[in-house]
Amino acid sequence: MATLEQLWTEGTEALEAAGVEEASLNAWYLLSEAFSITRASYLLSRGKEAGVEETGRYLGWIAVRATRYPLEYILGKQEFMGLSFKVNENVLIPRQDTEILVEGVLNSAKGKKVLDMCTGSGCIAISLAKLGNALEVHGVDISREALMVAKENADHNQVQVEFVESNLFGNVTGKYDIIVSNPPYIESKVIETLMPEVREFEPVLALDGTEDGLYFYREISNAAPEYLTEEGEIFFEIGYNQGEAVTNILKAAGFAYAQVRKDLAGLDRVVYGRLR
Repeated sequence: MATLEQLWTEGTEALEAAGVEEASLNAWYLLSEAFSITRASYLLSRGKEAGVEETGRYLGWIAVRATRYPLEYILGKQEFMGLSFKVNENVLIPRQDTEILVEGVLNSAKGKKVLDMCTGSGCIAISLAKLGNALEVHGVDISREALMVAKENADHNQVQVEFVESNLFGNVTGKYDIIVSNPPYIESKVIETLMPEVREFEPVLALDGTEDGLYFYREISNAAPEYLTEEGEIFFEIGYNQGEAVTNILKAAGFAYAQVRKDLAGLDRVVYGRLR
């Protein structure tokens, strides 16, 4: 029987051969999950023979990951804003970049009514409900399957979020103080150039922003004034090269103020708009 140390090495080599980035780290996450171990317990037991059942589980996961199936889907979870979220192929995997968007909204959310458009896994809506002391949070998505995941995540994180199945604002009623959205914004032609983990396994519905990547920004911005209070605010996550275009879209839709905000790498990441 192999030891834990040998299994980690074997998994790393298999993932490197498959072209997986950060192969050693990926192998570690799968090893730690399969054997329910921490780094400390690994160091104490790495030379011991590994259990048969756990070894089989681990090697099976390595084989799946070697097909470029996302690590997060194998584990069935992803951390975001310090919270744990269930993920599967019906939802986009939450990214650290999106935490910049949420952190911006947190500064404004206290006591406010918030709408999260294109909610997916619910990571934005749930984070705002859990951390932002928002008065009320609604999450909207066209995908019924995504909303099922989002509802599970709300229950798991013990927050109240009302989820609505809707094609953008089609089934939305009422007024909101804040609209936040991480919509599909990748140009259709670019999707085929993405990493296999993304283009082959994550939902295209959550990625494809149509020909120029700006379709959903236009649709949401043009409709938003009808659903925002007089001093309503809007927050978009954007692609690194979309800041000027989305700012102009907001201004054309009647927003008095629009500003690009950068992420920690210095790239345009969020556009903030205010009606008045």
